[in-house]
Amino acid sequence: MTEKMQTENNIDGTKRYKKVMVIDDTFVDRFIAEKIMNQYGFAEEIIMKDSAAGALEYLTDCVKNNEAFPQLIFLDIRMPGMDGFGFLEEYEKLPAEIKSNCIIIMLYTLLQRGEREKAEQNPYVKMILDKPLDKEKLEMLFTKINP
Repeated sequence: MTEKMQTENNIDGTKRYKKVMVIDDTFVDRFIAEKIMNQYGFAEEIIMKDSAAGALEYLTDCVKNNEAFPQLIFLDIRMPGMDGFGFLEEYEKLPAEIKSNCIIIMLYTLLQRGEREKAEQNPYVKMILDKPLDKEKLEMLFTKINP
């Protein structure tokens, strides 16, 4: 494999994160996120959750089973049932062990008035990105966020 092909397959030739989670109710958005992360070697393991409740259950199970937490959580703002802000309210109640080991990136398609400010004011949200994820956004995460 040539060096050019390796660069196209991985952002810098290595998988940067051990585990990341994507929380999004839309199949297409999850599919794109997983495909782009795999294409550029973003993570060794990608956990896909289609609901905030399912993601909270997964995180709680990680504590019970002494499993590694995702280093990054990509959280969709708008979902049926519990939205991204509802997730953050419940996330705040989780053990400090989880909150100190996970970085939350909120994802959006279109922001409603006040959503950006609300997300930026949340202490657990480190960044807000528009969907879909792409190579440039993943590269930016490498430079702006240090897990």
